Amino acid sequence: MKVTFTAKEYTRLLELAHLGLLVATAPRHHDGDDAAPVEPSRPADGRYDELTQKLFDLATPLGCADLVDVGADGRLIPSAKLAEDGRVQKYIGEYNNDNFWHELVTRLADRDLAAQHTKQSLAGGGGPPLDADARLRDLEDGYWEEFEENDLTNLVLLRGGKG
Repeated sequence: MKVTFTAKEYTRLLELAHLGLLVATAPRHHDGDDAAPVEPSRPADGRYDELTQKLFDLATPLGCADLVDVGADGRLIPSAKLAEDGRVQKYIGEYNNDNFWHELVTRLADRDLAAQHTKQSLAGGGGPPLDADARLRDLEDGYWEEFEENDLTNLVLLRGGKG
């Protein structure tokens, strides 16, 4: 099979590859400096190494050599020009923001549901059991309403439950 790309199409493919690598390697890049370009690490199983190297190796023949650099270990990586592109940064920002809110709502609702189950069990379990799925949705909906209206303004963290 032969596939051909214009420089514009290949640039978009490199953007997708870069975004995908960021997601696949994200857990290994939590150093607190979101502004600094990060050289993607390898997923533990090296699942994407051969494919990304093959893809990045096409940059020069397809007129996009400025979008790929050689990393410290000699592997080809997305260049700073690609990583710092405004569109790419916008997608990363939107993904991180959406992921943050979904994780926050899900974890708070899970915590509250577990507390309700514990409270019901300690009270002797009288009455019908909680409908966990419906209750979880209600809790999540309540958090979504709160955060959409007030952002984090009303969120208070009690360290160790002691304040």
